[in-house]
Amino acid sequence: MPTYQFEAMDSTGQEIKDVIEAPTEAEAQATIRQMGYFVTKITVKKERKKKEAKTAKKQRGFAIGGVSSKAITTFTRQLSILQDAGLPILRSLRILEGQQKPGRLKNSLMDVCDEIEGGATLSEAMAKSPKAFDRLYVNMIKAGEAGGALEVILRRLAEFQERAESLKRKVKGAMIYPIVVVSVAVGILTFIMIKIVPAFKKIFDDFKTELPVPTLLLMKISYACVHYWFLIPGIPVSIWLFVKLLRKFNYGRVGWDLFTLKVPVFGQLVEKNIMARTTRTLGTLVSSGVPILEALNITRETSGNAMFEKMYGKVSESIREGESIAKPLKEYSVPQFNFITVVFWFMFVGGPIGLLLYLTRMKQRVVDDLVVNMVDVGEETGELDTMLYKVADTYDEEVAVLTESLVALLEPLLIVFLGGMVGFIVISLFMPLVKLITDLSSGGGKKK
Repeated sequence: MPTYQFEAMDSTGQEIKDVIEAPTEAEAQATIRQMGYFVTKITVKKERKKKEAKTAKKQRGFAIGGVSSKAITTFTRQLSILQDAGLPILRSLRILEGQQKPGRLKNSLMDVCDEIEGGATLSEAMAKSPKAFDRLYVNMIKAGEAGGALEVILRRLAEFQERAESLKRKVKGAMIYPIVVVSVAVGILTFIMIKIVPAFKKIFDDFKTELPVPTLLLMKISYACVHYWFLIPGIPVSIWLFVKLLRKFNYGRVGWDLFTLKVPVFGQLVEKNIMARTTRTLGTLVSSGVPILEALNITRETSGNAMFEKMYGKVSESIREGESIAKPLKEYSVPQFNFITVVFWFMFVGGPIGLLLYLTRMKQRVVDDLVVNMVDVGEETGELDTMLYKVADTYDEEVAVLTESLVALLEPLLIVFLGGMVGFIVISLFMPLVKLITDLSSGGGKKK
């Protein structure tokens, strides 16, 4: 049934603005007159909204992919500030939508505004734009609406996202230096192997110089680089595609994720990073009033690692059966044997040595006793969210320290590696050169 928005005057001459539902405009006017009002203006509200929605859709830009975490973090903080200032939610969203550049987030905000104008709540509207607002985001907004504390929840959500973004930025920033150095080094060494070494080989062949073992090895490497240069980018790309394909299958995904958690040096960083993120997510959801089972399911889905997904799933099942969180958290944090993980350890960590290392690390839990005990205390005292925040803060600091330590360790290792490579090339080329010059000098002296 159409909804009509009307303006009218009562018997005292006071202006009235209201809405009324009626099958036709004539019946709407008749009903208004029966109410003792004189109609001055009447319009179909529903049709006007449809027209506005249609116009808004025409203005939407083309967008590919999702929304970056940085953009969502900025948006959440700005929305939190506007809500603290007391602005209506729709007006706040319209202001932020107008500030956005054309793209997925702008389009999503347009859709959210249209849904709210149509009578939906903020959480319902955001749930219809999953590429911009994930389950974690929607459920926290829903909890804020239910508790009447949307401003507090938005502030908490903004802080959570800023912490996660800060940690991600630190890790990425720390890895830029070694990645750039390795990339430049590979480029320079490839150029030397393809252009410089073949020129020396031609000189040695012309003079029929007997080459020492290091030089022969260098020539073979150079030959492989010249004739099979496509393998230099091809091998890492092939490995990446293989892992990506393997992760499409559940067993393969578990195998790769277990490998990344236990691999020497970098495994610790990955494990602590996931632990910090998941405990902060769970703590934020619990403190926001989201039911514990729903909070655990959301944490499981956003963990990004098959081992942690399985663990949080088992914890959720145990809670349904009446258990606490701490006991199943300790019990199910022990990884199980996985053949794919064995293959990766053999391929990337040094054959039989890799297998031995895997066997020694296989049963190491991914959740420390510290975490289990703090969760246990949190459950007993009713301050689970506070304890989870403390765990997350601790692991955030450990990740930052570990990242700095790894970068500090990588710098001398890279210098030693590059120095060794350059030294090997120089020695391999100069050994036959010195011999060639000596032979020519001796030959020239005899002839004279």
